[in-house]
Amino acid sequence: MTEGNEVIHVYFMPGMAANSTIFEFLKLPEDRFKMHFLEWIIPKKDESLKNYAGRMNKYIKHENAVLIGVSFGGIIVQEMAKSLELKRLIIISSVKCRGELPRRMRYAANTGLFKLIPTSLLDYVDHFEKIAVGDFIKKRAKLYRQYLSVRNQRYLDWSIKNMVLWNCAKAQKGIVHIHGDKDLVFPVKYISDYIEVKNGTHIMILNRYRWFNKYLPEIILSGKIEEKSKK
Repeated sequence: MTEGNEVIHVYFMPGMAANSTIFEFLKLPEDRFKMHFLEWIIPKKDESLKNYAGRMNKYIKHENAVLIGVSFGGIIVQEMAKSLELKRLIIISSVKCRGELPRRMRYAANTGLFKLIPTSLLDYVDHFEKIAVGDFIKKRAKLYRQYLSVRNQRYLDWSIKNMVLWNCAKAQKGIVHIHGDKDLVFPVKYISDYIEVKNGTHIMILNRYRWFNKYLPEIILSGKIEEKSKK
């Protein structure tokens, strides 16, 4: 536990294909926390998840830091944490072990169907924005272009493979899991031991940022939300 008024360094890892601007609306009290934003690096050919996590750890410059990961970024920070001394490990809209993956992902892993996902289609996000019709579609296309900027095909193929084939039988001790009850990517029926965000979807880091701004400082400090804080 950090003592006194020492600043707590908090590192954020975005979700698959996303850049760190997904955290642009998050605010932590500056007198207590210093926010750092990690970005995806391109994996080496046939690189293991363990080796990739080791390379990412080079960007963690402070001891006793807090590591927060969203979605697939949550899996990455769990792998990173295996060789770091952390104050707190927090995942958002993610999973803690293989058993929390939805059935369709486990099926894709067992059958190899994940190899058939056309990741090169993300190259057409820019073109999609230009031809989008209707205000809603145009807004959605703009959001994809803004936040999903990591479109390297090796990275995307590697990410999907390591997402569905993640070899984790048991959750790490002490991990804090924040999850939305309306998450369609990782449905809550497969998730256990988590802090629930009512009406939170898979992209709640963007559209429920006020919830995080209110509760994340307390979660970082204590690993939970006190009942009195919820009132």
